[in-house]
Amino acid sequence: MSGDIRLDAARISDVGDVMRVMDAAFDPAFGEAWSAAQLLTLFALPAARVGLARDGEQPCGFYAARIAGPESELLLLAVDPAWRGNGIGRRLMADWQNWAHEHGADDYFLEMRADNDAVYLYNGAGFSECGRRPSYYKGKDGVLRDAITMRRRTILNDN
Repeated sequence: MSGDIRLDAARISDVGDVMRVMDAAFDPAFGEAWSAAQLLTLFALPAARVGLARDGEQPCGFYAARIAGPESELLLLAVDPAWRGNGIGRRLMADWQNWAHEHGADDYFLEMRADNDAVYLYNGAGFSECGRRPSYYKGKDGVLRDAITMRRRTILNDN
């Protein structure tokens, strides 16, 4: 790791780099990773963004998000395991929320598998559980897992 981490909006030509991070970061047992075709659909949406973190020229993390009115939803976030523990996840979260806020969002949502360790990242970013779907995810191992919805709302001063 060089420590020269930069974040930018991904372009269609970056899909291969995003997929490399996705393949490294998502355990296939859970079936959560998207295909390149699914990812490409986001580039056609004006209110969607794929943010890509690079260490030098190496892709090391990404997020995918969209905006609908005053709400933004984090669709995916991943950090390559070789780069975890270096604050990249926090930087990706901040970049998503800054982008969404600049486009009028002040209410942020995400959904995740309840037993995902990323809950610590999301709690640290000010998110809290606001809903649960029992037995929502079925992994390739056949185990049913709850989904939790998390929310963070920007507190606006009305004075």
